[in-house]
Amino acid sequence: MTVATLRDLLQPAVAGRYAVAGLVVQGWEDALAYTQAAEEAGLPVILQAGPGARRHTPVSVLGKIFRHLAEHARVPVACHIDHAVTLEECLAGIGEGFTSVMIDGSSLTLGQNIALTCRVAEAARAAGVSVEGEVGFVGYAGGRASAVTQPADAALFERETGVDALAISVGNVHLQTEATEGIDLAALQAIAAVTRVPLVLHGGSGISPETRRRLARQHRVAKFNIGTELRQAFGAALRRELAGHPGRFDRIEILSATIPAQRAAAAEAIRNLGPGSSDSPL
Repeated sequence: MTVATLRDLLQPAVAGRYAVAGLVVQGWEDALAYTQAAEEAGLPVILQAGPGARRHTPVSVLGKIFRHLAEHARVPVACHIDHAVTLEECLAGIGEGFTSVMIDGSSLTLGQNIALTCRVAEAARAAGVSVEGEVGFVGYAGGRASAVTQPADAALFERETGVDALAISVGNVHLQTEATEGIDLAALQAIAAVTRVPLVLHGGSGISPETRRRLARQHRVAKFNIGTELRQAFGAALRRELAGHPGRFDRIEILSATIPAQRAAAAEAIRNLGPGSSDSPL
């Protein structure tokens, strides 16, 4: 059985100076593709159910899908709830077999964020589940602007909550369709200097593969959330399939045709972050 917690995967990543890909799942086909990609790469992966997936598919169903894939995979797989904003969402995920939860209190005051995260952490630890928290606010392309994480806030949050991973805001942005070089290395270094927990960067699609690898090697970033570039691979494959087979109407046939492209994109992202990727200077 290869079901893993976030702590199981990220502690070795920090020690080995690499990172694990947190891949955003929206349905069966991509969950399957990402698991196959991890097996192909021989590396662990984190399957993530974000708010969109949870609105579209019941958490009970997502939990069964994730656990089925994790239990039959040849590599460690963490089953992760991403961007929960309430204790109830986290408890629902824990009850449905998820092995880690991300409680996002970044829209709250620091004190409120700490209090909420502590409540989640207490419930999660009792169930053997890992917890990721967030300090600062990671903005969205074309949406709400980011608020950079302050090192003192990150240190206090880590000390008070005991989270297993800490998501921070240092120029990373959700839903970027093109990679930029916007990471504030001075801000990242300042946060890393006063914390010990594995660091997480959301909005990984907006960070180039070369930069992701460097941040993992040199700055204790042990998890990158990647979604947009994989959805782009899915969309392009779907369009090719429909254009090439205009008479095709079977849902299973059509969606199954997107799996190879998603698997290839996921495998590339997983390998790039892993311990076997190139360590050449960047």
